[in-house]
This record gives sequence, structure tokens and C-alpha cells, in this order.
Amino acid sequence: MSGLRDLFKKTAAVQTEKQQEETGKAESLQSPSVPEGMWVKCPKCKELLLKEEVVRHSYTCPKCGGYFRMKAKTRIRLAADEGSFTPWFTEVEGNNPLEYPGYEEKLEELREKTHLDEALYIGEGKIEGTPVVLGACDTRFLMGSMGYAVGEKIALAFERAAKEKLPVILFCCSGGARMQEGIVSLMQMAKTSAAIQKHSRAGLLYISVLTDPTMGGVTASFAMLGDVVLAEPQALIGFAGPRVIAQTIGQKLPEGFQRAEFLLEHGMLDGIVKREDLRQTLAALVKIHERRDGYCQFSRIHMPKKEEEKKNSKKQGTGKAVTAWERVERARSGKRLTALDYIETVFDGFLELHGDRLFGDDSAVAGGLALLDGQPVTVIGVQKGRTTKENISRNFGMPSPEGYRKALRLMKQAEKFKRPVITFIDTPGAFCGMEAEERGQGEAIARNLLEMSDLKTPILSIVTGEGGSGGALALGMGNEVWLMENATYSILSPEGFASILWKDSKRAKEAAEVMKVTAKDLLELGVIEQIIPEEIPACPENKKELAEDMKKRMKKFLEDCSRLTPEELVQQRYERFRRM
Repeated sequence: MSGLRDLFKKTAAVQTEKQQEETGKAESLQSPSVPEGMWVKCPKCKELLLKEEVVRHSYTCPKCGGYFRMKAKTRIRLAADEGSFTPWFTEVEGNNPLEYPGYEEKLEELREKTHLDEALYIGEGKIEGTPVVLGACDTRFLMGSMGYAVGEKIALAFERAAKEKLPVILFCCSGGARMQEGIVSLMQMAKTSAAIQKHSRAGLLYISVLTDPTMGGVTASFAMLGDVVLAEPQALIGFAGPRVIAQTIGQKLPEGFQRAEFLLEHGMLDGIVKREDLRQTLAALVKIHERRDGYCQFSRIHMPKKEEEKKNSKKQGTGKAVTAWERVERARSGKRLTALDYIETVFDGFLELHGDRLFGDDSAVAGGLALLDGQPVTVIGVQKGRTTKENISRNFGMPSPEGYRKALRLMKQAEKFKRPVITFIDTPGAFCGMEAEERGQGEAIARNLLEMSDLKTPILSIVTGEGGSGGALALGMGNEVWLMENATYSILSPEGFASILWKDSKRAKEAAEVMKVTAKDLLELGVIEQIIPEEIPACPENKKELAEDMKKRMKKFLEDCSRLTPEELVQQRYERFRRM
């Protein structure tokens, strides 16, 4: 799992030159695909290549990295364990509801030419031994368009997957709805979406992989409804085609518009995965979502009882006298460990997931899936940078509304799959720019508090640096809240406090004492449950030591939570904040 840490990073993906963007012309969108014969032409660099070289490079150009479109059966063969795939619903065929001239003859012609019964090839296979439902669209069959037969196959597959408790993986590639079937085609959008909802309510995983092109009614239905939505580099993804949009609004569209990278930036994808990494990524996602009982499927550990631990915690950090202002300075230190430092050290592996599915992907909030000694967890952290460049890219650890909404999306996903949630908090506060207000900063924070209060899975919140105001609390509504010894948690900064109450920001040191911002103060106030000791302030030199201590405490927390029902976890969280 640790080898997968970089799979979802926002790195530059394979760059392809401008591709055909008009999805309405099926004949132009049939290429580029790998034709029969020894030689093929690269869709990007136009070089003539040996077909066996292209195949060996996962159907990409060995010279420039350009992507070829793939047959549905090839997709399945590369994803599934050898010999494990059995096709389903091959008897399902469409009809001609509009009595469109020549349509039935065209279908027969395509069946003979492609050796497919329809534009979707779907069935059951295994990925690294785990049974899954696998399906793939094929652009050779009327541009992978969705008519009755495609919609029916998808609905039947999700229904059967729900009964047999199987995850579903779909490789989407389509021009959209099938015009020859008119309104019947349109209705497949509703049918497939409803079937996916039934599968989701059964607590089962659906992974959608968007490939070039994924457009129209397919994008507006099953393609975008995955629990995890991935895409291949440079895939064209959208509802209306770029040319149609440009002609309608009369504006020049930005470079890369509707490409996978554009969608990732705008919060619509969890990640872009190169073709050579895709099987490994799918296998990891399937494994981490295997159905489990409880929250602590790891080797049992022996820790002090909770009462003893609280007593021990009260003694922590009481060695050398450190002023409240010194704690503030340590919490703000540029050398302090970041959320990703803890995530990458405490956990066995981390798969970062991106986007709020509404507007964007806020880099001030990092979140995704991880393993705590084999136990799947959802981890979310407010991420600062160490260099000026990193801090600018992370907005100095000040989340925007889309950051909080991404966090909430991941928490709701954790609830569905019965994964504990662990949050790492280090923020001076929520971003207060005009654009944050335009996009509903207050609503985003309020929504997190509302939804976290009723989340039916354990939540652990750890303040590792600054815990600034509502921006911190939006990720801090845990069953327990812990503070690092040199972390702080307060209604606002000492400077702000002094300015508001005393009209003098220079009295910040004095304000820090009055505000009771330190871990020791907060433990005595009952605001936190534990103090995580730091013999020296948290930094790269003591990262492993701190991570090991943190891991033991987390495992004990999850052991305690495993004794509670989901309803009891919610009630415990309610009572915790109710008494304050």
C-alpha cells in the first residue's frame, strides 16, 4: 500500500495534442483506436509504431506517451485476473422504438464487426483474487452511446451486485445518449442512477473510471456517480461538447477545457491515474473497501485504562515551565510537522482523494484512505507548507468552503463503509477572502458541524498545531479531541483577542494567558481528552517517535469505540459537546 502514495498526486499527466472534440460525429470519434495489423499510428505524434510495442506499453505510444483508445474486452483483460472474467447479460438487446430507418441493420453490422452484442461489455471477474463486477464501454459500437440495452445491462448488473454483495467497476467511454432511440435513451439516465442508488444503500463500492471521451448523458448519470471517480490523463469529459459550448456562448474556452486535469482542478475527480498504474490502484481500492466488522481489525494492544490515561495526561507537559505565548510560537513554527507528515508516518499507506464535487479541490485540506496496522480509516488534515511556495499553494493552511465540503464528502463516504474518521487540525482559521464568502464559508462550516454530529462512525480529532476558531472546529467535532503538547486551540488568535477586547494587538502575549489556549488549560476545562507529549517540539527529527505514540493511542481509541453501536457513538459525541 505504501507504494501507492503518489498515485493520486496532482502531477503533470501524459500530454496529448488537441484531439477531436465534437462528440456528435461518430465517424470522427471512432479513431484513434488500435486497428488490426502490424503497424499503428500514434494519435499524438503521428509516428508509425509496431502494434506489439503499443500493446507492451499498455496501449500508449512508447515515444510520446499518447493514449490509444481501447476495446472493451481489452480493458477487462488488463484489469481482471487471468481467466477470471465471465460476461453477464449477453442476451440483452435493444430495439428500435423510433422505428429509425436502418438502425436495426446498423446494430447487426456492428455486432458482426466488433464481436460485441452491444456497446457495454460487463460481467464478474476478480482483481487480485477479490470478486468484482467489471464493465467497459466500447467506442467502436456507436461511439459507446447509451440506449436501452446499455442502460438495462447496467441496471441489471448493479441489482445483481447488490444481491451478491459485490463492488462494481465501470470503465466509461461514450459519446452520450443514443440519438436513434430518442426519449427511451434519455430514460436510461434515470434508470441507471436509480440502480446505483440501490447498490449504494447496501453499503457497496462503486468505482467509475472515465476514459476518452466520456460525454453527454453518460457523464450526467452513471459515469459521475462513483464512490470513487478516477480518470485517465487528458480524457475528454463533459456534458455538452466543447465546440457546442464555444458556439453557444461565443467565448474562447481555456486551454485544456473539459480534460481530466481541468475536472480534477474543479473538484469533480478523486484522481487521475496513468494507465500502467490503474490495475494496482483498483486492487488497492477494492481491498481497502472489503466488508469488515468493527473498527479495530489489528493486533490487540495493551494500554492504560481510560481513567489512568487521563491522569497521566494531566501530568504531561508539566516539566519545564513554558508560557502560553511560547506555546503559541511553537504551534506556529515553520518547522512543525504537517498533517501529511503524520499521515504518511502513522499509517501504512495513503491514497489521497480530491475534490468537493461542487466547485474545486482545496489544497489546504488533504484527505483520503489509509491503513492503521491493517484497519482502513479515513484521514483528513489541514495542510500547511514549510516553504513560502508551499504555503502559498496550501493557502497557509486556511481552508476554503470547498475544503470543508471535500472533508464532509470523505466523512460521509467513511460512514457508508463503516470506516473511522481521523482528522488532523493545524490552521490559523478558515480563509476569510471575498471569494470564500461568495461560495458560502459560513454555510460550509455549519454544515460540517451538523453532519459530523450525526455521523455513525467514530471520529477522532487531533490538533497538531494551531486550532483557530470555527475553521478548526469544522474538523474538530470528534468523539474525542486530543492536543499535541505544543498545540493551541482558541476562539481566535491572541492578537485578535487583544485587538477586540483591549483595542491593542500588542498585548497578544498577555491575551494568550487569559484565553487559556494551551493543552494543559484545555484539559482542565474539559475541552480535550488527551495531551500528546512532546519531549522536544514536533519536528522531522522526532517524527517517528511521535507517530508511534500516536498510533498506539489511536488503536486504543478504536478499541474503545468498537464496544459502542453506531447510535451510541452519535449519542456519546452529542453528550460530549452538550455538557460544554
